[in-house]
Amino acid sequence: MAWLPAFSWEMVSAFSFYYPLFMAYLWMTGAIYYFFRYERTPTRDVNQPPKLAAYPKVSVVVPCFNEEGQIEEVMASLMNLNYPNFNVVAVNDGSSDRTGELLDQLNELCPNLRVIHLAKNQGKAIALNTGCQLTDAEYVVCIDGDAMLDPCSIDWLMMHMDSPRVAAVTGNPRVRTRSTLLGRIQVGEFSSIVGLIKRAQRTYGRLFTVSGVVALFRQQALREVGYWSPNMLTEDVDISWKLQSRHWDVRFEPRALCWILMPETLRGLWRQRLR
Repeated sequence: MAWLPAFSWEMVSAFSFYYPLFMAYLWMTGAIYYFFRYERTPTRDVNQPPKLAAYPKVSVVVPCFNEEGQIEEVMASLMNLNYPNFNVVAVNDGSSDRTGELLDQLNELCPNLRVIHLAKNQGKAIALNTGCQLTDAEYVVCIDGDAMLDPCSIDWLMMHMDSPRVAAVTGNPRVRTRSTLLGRIQVGEFSSIVGLIKRAQRTYGRLFTVSGVVALFRQQALREVGYWSPNMLTEDVDISWKLQSRHWDVRFEPRALCWILMPETLRGLWRQRLR
């Protein structure tokens, strides 16, 4: 690379050194503003969601692929949601284990659970499209098959839907596997870094992406953009950019908690990030 002029190397070095410092300052400044603008509410209990003017029906869509180890725990947590008007749509995406069998057993015990079986595995995007299009609810919360929602999460998410231009609200994922050092490190990653960046992005007006593990969507907006694209590697980035390119608003709600499983070994973490 000797053909590059000397000043180019200086520019590259300066960029490599100053860019992380600049972005860190940008994220911290935006997150601090977000706290004082949206989260600091001394006039009421911040741990209790506000009373909504109406409680329209919400469907929780859960794409499931080989989730037999945790599907019963996940469904039990969903049945304990505080939101008064919801149902659960579980989409068995061609699982090769006992996921479909367990969902059918749970379907007999839970009146507000609907189970949809796909003949073969077609990916998360197809499972989400199927679940969203086979419900009559105008709002859908999409979560992963191993995620557990906080009882008040839907109330916090629906608080933003009083604005007709809001298409999606992403929640706040928290790691619940903490038995190893690697698990505890990821707790810090999600609690500080991810939350910090999304707060700052909300302050500056554009979220780069909703969280694929928990997000609330307005069906009208999903229909307008054609739902999720099955040929995209990251369905969460895809749907976020499609919505915002049509001038829909996407927001972040840090009090809508969702507890997720994360790998606690280096091999598991490598496989997850590579995927």
